[in-house]
Amino acid sequence: MVNPNYTSNPTITRDRAEIDAGLQSHMSKVYLLMMGAMIITGLVAYIVGMDFKAAINGEPTVILSEGILAMMFQSPGRYIIMFAPLLFVFGLGAAIYRLSTGTAQMLFWLFAAVMGLSISWIFAVFTSMSIYQTFFITAIAFGGLSIWGYTTKKDLSGWGTFLMMGVIGLIVASVLNLFLGSPAIQFAVSMLGVLIFAGLTAYDTQNIKNTYLQLRVQPNGEAIAEKAGIMGALSLYINFLNMFMFLLQFLGNRE
Repeated sequence: MVNPNYTSNPTITRDRAEIDAGLQSHMSKVYLLMMGAMIITGLVAYIVGMDFKAAINGEPTVILSEGILAMMFQSPGRYIIMFAPLLFVFGLGAAIYRLSTGTAQMLFWLFAAVMGLSISWIFAVFTSMSIYQTFFITAIAFGGLSIWGYTTKKDLSGWGTFLMMGVIGLIVASVLNLFLGSPAIQFAVSMLGVLIFAGLTAYDTQNIKNTYLQLRVQPNGEAIAEKAGIMGALSLYINFLNMFMFLLQFLGNRE
């Protein structure tokens, strides 16, 4: 039964409207930050990847010389490119609340560019059409999962520990398979990876929403919430990118 005092109280109605407006604005900023990072990653990956593909095929490159590409992908430098995004994630997560909002955002953009370098090889391995199709499928799945995480009344907080244990398991299995080279393990890792990061998409969306609602009532809460929004965008970005990369193992057509 609806409480008439609740619905007729103009103060409560006004406060709820302000909360809803603030939450919608916050979530819009989070999604825009994530989309901006994806655009940066895509542009860097495409430019570097197409030059890498041209160098492999013995064709002239457009932006990067063959020497730079060899240093990036065929020397120990490739390990720096491989693990640099991970260092960015840990560094930004540890320092986010000590940085200014502008600095944190610039580091996020830089992280997105470095991530573009680390995945640029896909343009030399998979056909461009299969990459675009997989990206489109990932975008639809991600959008549906994020909307569900935002709107569901179900408490997803219990998923966090289980899903993070799954991520650790994926990392361990992936590292081991670098030495084993087992197609069966790679298939299992890719399948579980899609499921785990799909769950994390819904979980992180709800967590971003709940974090904002908790922070906005605290002193200086809006400023803290803005930085928390950058971390939220980073979480969603990572979920999207991992879903895409794992789906590409299933859906991508190799050159």
